[in-house]
Amino acid sequence: MKARFLVFVIGIVSIIISACQPASLKGGNISFMVFGDPAELAAYQNLVDSFSQSHPEIQVEVIQVPGQSDYRKRLAADLTAGDPADVLLINYRRFAAFANIGALEPLGAYLEKSSLIKEVDFYPEAINAFKWQDELMCIPQNISSLVVYYNKDMFDGAGVPYPVDGWTWDEFLSAAQSLTQDVDNDGVTDQFGAGLEPSLIRLAPFVWQVNGEIVDDESNPSTLTLDLPEDLVAAEFFVSLQTVHHVVPNADEEASEDSESRFINGRLAMFFNSRRGVPTYRESAQFDWDVAALPQKDRPAGILHADAYCLPSASENKPAAWTFIEYANSPEGQTIIAETGRTVPSLIAVANSPAFLDPNAKPANSKVFLDIIPFIRALPIHPNWAEIEESAGAELARAFYGQASVNDTMLRAVQRSREYFFEK
Repeated sequence: MKARFLVFVIGIVSIIISACQPASLKGGNISFMVFGDPAELAAYQNLVDSFSQSHPEIQVEVIQVPGQSDYRKRLAADLTAGDPADVLLINYRRFAAFANIGALEPLGAYLEKSSLIKEVDFYPEAINAFKWQDELMCIPQNISSLVVYYNKDMFDGAGVPYPVDGWTWDEFLSAAQSLTQDVDNDGVTDQFGAGLEPSLIRLAPFVWQVNGEIVDDESNPSTLTLDLPEDLVAAEFFVSLQTVHHVVPNADEEASEDSESRFINGRLAMFFNSRRGVPTYRESAQFDWDVAALPQKDRPAGILHADAYCLPSASENKPAAWTFIEYANSPEGQTIIAETGRTVPSLIAVANSPAFLDPNAKPANSKVFLDIIPFIRALPIHPNWAEIEESAGAELARAFYGQASVNDTMLRAVQRSREYFFEK
């Protein structure tokens, strides 16, 4: 009888101890939602596989949404419904919408207690981009920027010098013109010099380079300023690449084959993109290629592209989710992703390590991403920034494809977006 009673007591105590243990020790299942093509998915699967070896008590399900647009829609729907994945990748231009409604768990306190990573380990430009009302909401995985990917074989074939640090708008345009060609002389352009989308995030660095601004007040914006003289100078040059110089595909040409596909297929010489394209280009591009900094005008300026691991407040296993986020942003975790080419690591030490600066892995000039960091600027952190960008981008596209003048569309962009600055 005493033995049975002792077994009973031990069982009860075990249950109590188990219940009191943090979920990270008990383990469990968590889900991790990512976006990207198969090459990007493989990078994150490598991370999850490595994490599973270190933490076999936590099972991670990877949920992939290939397109960024579909990912954003899924993200908004899941967070609004209170049924998101436990770990999410969110861009700095998007997280404020979710932080504003309390859908994200602040991670500053988690980071302060971490024995693996500290805030001082990260580039401040990346950390600051994920602060909302003075709280760190997400842990940045990267500090990418917009660069020019270029087809070295095309440059060699046309006898055009490769881009160099500090090259100018005029030098970029001259190269693009030389590389835009009707190869078979049938009156149809077979090869374009450049490809870039008509969006606010692509236009912004051109604006900053001529001392223009995107908004009236970066800390507390109330309107876009795209109709001011400096902004119009940048927009005119940007738009003229398609409407005047025809070095960029027009609307019909872009619809038939998008610029990134043209670049991968060897029919476009220069493509503007962040670091995220590297895994795909390594896998699919059948030519020699590299990266260069953006062409510059009056002053150097680049634009931040950064994603972070975020923890939804609705997650039912926050300790395990944090354990994964912490590992993903540790030197070991960031090294894994850096070696796939997907990111410019937000950890200073990893960014300056061979994992990222591998001279034997394309692009050979990866250091350009680090050289740009002192000149990187971020777009404003605002709950409705997605809507602001969308309305402005629609007007910029009208100008870019010759449907309206730059002056009219930039004024319309300011007017159309103004309401979103006051809806929170």
